[in-house]
Amino acid sequence: MKDNAQFQMTVGSKYKIRSLESRDKPLITQGIFKGYAAFGHEDALVMELDDSHGEDAGKTRVLPGHMILAIDVLSTVVDKVSKGKEDETATYFG
Repeated sequence: MKDNAQFQMTVGSKYKIRSLESRDKPLITQGIFKGYAAFGHEDALVMELDDSHGEDAGKTRVLPGHMILAIDVLSTVVDKVSKGKEDETATYFG
């Protein structure tokens, strides 16, 4: 990734996301990023839960963007669609 390139989440990569659940503790979501979704008028991340979620492993969780506090990158896969486009800057409009 070039120094001036912006970070992009890639489908198939593994992330640990902290989002708002209650005033006292965040909701922890760990798993594979499946893509983006519209959730009402909000943008959202779609995650497939991993084994750290016990009986919920394999289920899909939708996280509205305004609820996300932090994202940890655990492992990444190469984005085959934008490989070779490192000179382009990622821009999101909402």
